Amino acid sequence: MAEFVVIRIASDRGQEAEWIVVDDNGTRRSPPAAGSLAEAAASVRNRPVIVLLPATEILTTTVDLPVRGGARLNAALPYALEEQVAADVDDMHFAAGDKHDSGIRPVAAVARATMDGWVDQLEAAGIQPWKLVPENYGVARVPGTMSVLVDGSRVMFNDGEDVEFVLEGATPSDALVAAGQLNDRQDDDVPEQSGHLVVWCSPEDEERLSHEWITLRHELSSVDINLLPDGALARLAVTVASGQGVNLLQGRYGPKADYGSWLRPWSAAASLLIGLGLIGFAAKGVDYYRLAQEQAVLKTQFTQELRQIRPVDNREVLDPVGIVTSLKRGLGTTTAPQVFLPSLRELSSAIAQNSNASIEAISYRAGVIDVRLSSPDVETVGNIQKAISASGAFNATIQSTDKVADRINSRIQIREAGS
Repeated sequence: MAEFVVIRIASDRGQEAEWIVVDDNGTRRSPPAAGSLAEAAASVRNRPVIVLLPATEILTTTVDLPVRGGARLNAALPYALEEQVAADVDDMHFAAGDKHDSGIRPVAAVARATMDGWVDQLEAAGIQPWKLVPENYGVARVPGTMSVLVDGSRVMFNDGEDVEFVLEGATPSDALVAAGQLNDRQDDDVPEQSGHLVVWCSPEDEERLSHEWITLRHELSSVDINLLPDGALARLAVTVASGQGVNLLQGRYGPKADYGSWLRPWSAAASLLIGLGLIGFAAKGVDYYRLAQEQAVLKTQFTQELRQIRPVDNREVLDPVGIVTSLKRGLGTTTAPQVFLPSLRELSSAIAQNSNASIEAISYRAGVIDVRLSSPDVETVGNIQKAISASGAFNATIQSTDKVADRINSRIQIREAGS
């Protein structure tokens, strides 16, 4: 269960205030108090603060825009409401609430200069508000029922659906007429009963408007009057604490991300991680420097040895492995697999088994031996091919066979097995 301090700024731009502590279940946790904003700040005690702003200085209305929210909605609001505000929309601050069940979205608009004044006064008093809400949103919305809160000469109204506003120097009947819920008729007209009305007011206002209640009971189906012996704040506070109303702390007045407070619990771990990272980078740097020095020494030694072998070669050593391979090749050594001599042994053994065949020519290139044979028949060629492959060390394949006179000229290719 969350507790909130609800502070209501008076109409004289915050020179005086009243406040109360309530929870989100609509229960009062303290009696109402009044005084300066500085005195109100003393009762906060780390609880979230909801500030109720004078509704007579704020336009509360609704819009029907096919925009979900976010930056696009904020950009569209000034254009949607420019005909409803008398001031330049560039000098106004707009804020939107959650959509009603009807799809209509409540909107509040206030002059930026006025908004800046409230924000400055709260900041000067040391109050960091969680929400800034127009006070008329504290009148409970009851579906199918009109609601009126009378606070002296101020009347706050909503129809339980999408219409909610405040009138200064008016009566409840004036509010119902403005909302289109009561005909502005002459006394000799026939009354037409319709609608249910719930009223909240102080005992003094209830007595002052006694004739008003008689008239409204004659005009409407029912009029239920609820007295507020401790003033309007208690009624307004429990409604906004339950989440009702448009929060004006949006856009340029929205909360700034406090990354410092998010990261503060992790500061020790982050410092340790950064320290380990720096140590790791330092170790890598030392290793790189050591290896670079060793590479330079080895390169110098290799260059000196190379100059003794090739005195006329003054080129920079870029590929030591390539140079060593070139030297080996020049000395007649190679790292290539030994294929030629072992394959000749297998070929010799196969010819010995088929003595009626003779070798016409042998060529060797890139690990492949080509043999041209002369034999009395194709069967002899096949026997030679099978004999060479039988060892498993080499694969012999017949590439071609041609009959010339009474002999068969053929070509066999020999490769190392698996190549």
